[in-house]
Amino acid sequence: MLVNYFWAPICQDNLMWPKRRPKDSTEQSFPITGIARVDYRTKNLTKRLNAGEVAVIDHEDLDLVSAEALVECRPAVVLNAARSTSGKYPNLGPVILNEAGICLIDDLGPAVMDIAENTPLVVNADGEVSVNGEVVASGSVQTTETIEANRELAKAGMPEQLKSFATNTMEYVEREQDLILDGMNMPQVRTKFNGKHALIVVRGYRYKDDLAALRGYIREYKPIMIGVDGGADAILEAGLPLDMIVGDMDSVSDKALKSGAEIVVHAYRDGRAPGKHRVEELGVEHVIFPATGTSEDIAMLLADDKGASLIVALGTHSTLIEFFDKGRRGMASTFLTRLQVGSKLIDAKGVSQLYRSRVSNWQIAFLLIAGIVVLVAALAATDAGQILFQLVGVWFSDITLWFNNLF
Repeated sequence: MLVNYFWAPICQDNLMWPKRRPKDSTEQSFPITGIARVDYRTKNLTKRLNAGEVAVIDHEDLDLVSAEALVECRPAVVLNAARSTSGKYPNLGPVILNEAGICLIDDLGPAVMDIAENTPLVVNADGEVSVNGEVVASGSVQTTETIEANRELAKAGMPEQLKSFATNTMEYVEREQDLILDGMNMPQVRTKFNGKHALIVVRGYRYKDDLAALRGYIREYKPIMIGVDGGADAILEAGLPLDMIVGDMDSVSDKALKSGAEIVVHAYRDGRAPGKHRVEELGVEHVIFPATGTSEDIAMLLADDKGASLIVALGTHSTLIEFFDKGRRGMASTFLTRLQVGSKLIDAKGVSQLYRSRVSNWQIAFLLIAGIVVLVAALAATDAGQILFQLVGVWFSDITLWFNNLF
């Protein structure tokens, strides 16, 4: 049963990720030129990467969220020192880049990371990277065919990965179940959850679309808005109020930390809190929450413990591919958290897909025109309406005469 639970998302891959006609990287004209932006952490690179520049990364098994962030920056080409698909699982990052028409050069080796920031680069059709006419690295240009071939090979190894994942999950459950089943030492927070809805935003798959789709719900119910690390910036970028930030503070901006939202720093179980130093440097008030599991897990547990009547999770990780993308060896903490939170939890993932294109713009326009026609016909059938049309006709004639007199 546990294996079926994990395997179902893989079997439904085509349902989860509708296929679009991909652009092939070979359709781009070579050579590709641009200045280099170099970083071992892709999420840090995207903060300073501009359109037309060359993204130089070292990211094995490029995940979907990182790929989407790269696509938003619109680089000329992405150079990866590592293999974008190692064969462990069929990751979706290369697919996203290919569909966006962004060329991906794979497996360039560690030498490409020695390229200095702002160095002008030239990339040719053979995957060679040159600086001042000298080839400094050579990799494989990824096309639709190579990406799909790599994913098919990765799918073949999934059963073994699945068994390991399930084993790690069960070991974690046995070792850490007391943390949830026997309760946790929740911190005291100033945010009042009692009887309110809580919306937890994580920068996960399609989080922007889902957040936009929930605007009506946010406007009506005014939930407590909780950003998990970079999810705090997503809330602010959407022009929405931010009430709380939960996480280890490694991917949230200073702007969000200084926004006035309550800050809960996620610490290790032994009390070590890597994010504590940063918030102390900024001089912002905060509380420490030592707990195992992910920051999104403890955000749910905190909202539940403080009396939230409903918890809406947006962008959180729940499928096997997402957990592999995140580098998780198991999902026990999330599994236990969702059992604990129970019926309060609603997953907003894919809500934008559910409602997208239900009513198109031309249908709305047709409905508006039809309504106007019906209104005009109804007025024409009454004496008052006929008088109104006569007055409008006289007014229109006066306007026409005034324009004629001008010329």
